[in-house]
Amino acid sequence: MMKKYKYTIKNLDCPNCALKIEEALKEKKLENVCVNFTTSKISYESKEEMPLTELNKVVKKIEPDCIVINKEDNIKTKEYQVWILVLAIISIGLSFLFKNINLFFIIIAYILLLYRPFINAIKGLVRGRSLNENALITISCIGAFLLKEHMEGLMVVFLYQIGKILEEKAINISKSSIKGLLELKQDYANVYESKKIIKKAVEDVKINDIIVIKKGEKIPLDGIVIKNSTYIDTSSLTGESQLVHIKENDKVLSGSINKENVIEVKVTALFEDSTISKILDLISDATDKKAKKENIVAKMSKYYTPIILGLAVLTTVLLVLLTDISLKDSIYRGLTFLVISCPCAIAISVPLSYFAGIGVCSRNGILIKGSNYLDLLGKTNKIVFDKTGTITNGEFSIEKIDILDNTYSQEEIIDLLVRGESLSTHPIAKAITKIPLKKIGKEKIENFQELTGKGITFDVENKHIAIGSNKLCKCKEDAFIHVSINNKHVASISMTDGIKKDVETSLKELRKNHIKTYLFTGDKTGITKEITKKLTLDEVYTEMLPQDKFHEYEKLHEEDDIITFVGDGINDAPLLKRADIGISMGKVGSDIAIEASDIVIMNDDIKKINEGIKISKRTTMIIYQNLIFAIGTKVLILLFSVFGLATMWLAVFADTGVTLLAILNTLRIMKKIS
Repeated sequence: MMKKYKYTIKNLDCPNCALKIEEALKEKKLENVCVNFTTSKISYESKEEMPLTELNKVVKKIEPDCIVINKEDNIKTKEYQVWILVLAIISIGLSFLFKNINLFFIIIAYILLLYRPFINAIKGLVRGRSLNENALITISCIGAFLLKEHMEGLMVVFLYQIGKILEEKAINISKSSIKGLLELKQDYANVYESKKIIKKAVEDVKINDIIVIKKGEKIPLDGIVIKNSTYIDTSSLTGESQLVHIKENDKVLSGSINKENVIEVKVTALFEDSTISKILDLISDATDKKAKKENIVAKMSKYYTPIILGLAVLTTVLLVLLTDISLKDSIYRGLTFLVISCPCAIAISVPLSYFAGIGVCSRNGILIKGSNYLDLLGKTNKIVFDKTGTITNGEFSIEKIDILDNTYSQEEIIDLLVRGESLSTHPIAKAITKIPLKKIGKEKIENFQELTGKGITFDVENKHIAIGSNKLCKCKEDAFIHVSINNKHVASISMTDGIKKDVETSLKELRKNHIKTYLFTGDKTGITKEITKKLTLDEVYTEMLPQDKFHEYEKLHEEDDIITFVGDGINDAPLLKRADIGISMGKVGSDIAIEASDIVIMNDDIKKINEGIKISKRTTMIIYQNLIFAIGTKVLILLFSVFGLATMWLAVFADTGVTLLAILNTLRIMKKIS
């Protein structure tokens, strides 16, 4: 049986290296390997766990500075980098003071600054059989030294090293900002034992333990309130700032914050089965599923460096052969070409942008299972909605009961309704069983059947009862449900199912964005009309069985369509799986909702779909901005270098400077949604 393994990888500061490590691990016959640069995680599936020593051996062949560990750890800037820069500055300063032996100090500075890039370039070439940015910098600087452009070569590698430190800090700041949105876990729980409160790790708390949550603390585990009442903040789960009042016997979910009184809670789930644990797993795995843009950039990066090296050599040769430029100047321009061409800005900005987008969605109560789904959400042009529990509250109430056969009293009809529907799990059944009864019949119900999309049938006291649609009860009256006894229609029941708040506003906004909306429901046409006449929908399909919804979806799907299906995560699982994007409007903490769909709306609020679309479009826009800016700047300065208008100083800006600007631009994804 395949099992998933996950580790933390430290000192991974290059997306290209992440891709190479991923490919190397795939060669070890591991399945679904993902080396996630943005989260600093390695995951794979295998029947047996690869020993950590062997895993590190594979990783260090590609990136010697990286180390794979079991536990989460903060990734800090490598201190040796700062000390190397300090020693290099001292050596450069001494070269100006002692001009008769200045070459000695310059060589010392070169060795200090180029040692790591040179070693990593050689290891990459020998072990990984590939050229990386360390190779490009090493070739450029050694070339500058041989051309007697000593200080320029030094400044290139010096600025490169500073840039890498700043780049690492910028990436860590952006990761920390994004991860800060997802810090939902409370590490400890106050457990009530032997009349004392003991602080325990959440992983050590057992089911039925009593925990105490003080004012301002996060609720560490799912449970039921057994003492006191309070207000809780569920914004970390749902994105909504309004406080929720909870009292004794109410269920509370881990990740919520207690805002008022001390409460006692009886634990109902272990930490690994809790709502917060499932959400954190979902979020941490989300960027493992890559969007097409990420895969394209990753594939291009594999061939990018060798092509650039070839172009640099070709540029140098052609300048010598076709122009009157000296060999020295031609080589200098070729070396400048190499420095400009480092691909970091392109490789970093795409995965980091998706990571930021998924983080912002999570903060707003929208859980997205992969960057591919975030990417598709902004391209959606058709949305199909289920009705009950999605557009409507799913909480039915009886409006009127019409008795059509005077042989039966209203009380007798209600008795049959309540007793029959008490055996059903349908949402309508719950409403019917709430009807108050003066007296309940004692006759035994036999041969009970629940007919999908039609209703229920059963026998009682030699009578065959049918409760459900007009087809089942063989009548023409237009009502929500009907009752027939021995194939004779005897009563019709009118019911209402309230429309959710903000549904109409959200549907109008979708239309403004040129997204067509459809409603699929199993309810009768007449009943559905009462609801849909208040809503802005393009098409409405009624009296549908689950298989009808599936087939009708196929008819709607045209070649370039991206169709999203929005359902309740229980009855609509087949269509949630089939749709380009399945969005579940499941209640907070619903296992079925999280399992069945690609996106989970944590608080059932339909307006979150529009928020998700906005975040998706903003993420895509910033990705394109970063790519256009990075590629455009590099191409422009490459042309300058060919014509001798760019120095290596400008080339360093085209590499490290552009990368830093791309990372800072990515943080704009985290702006508040307007």
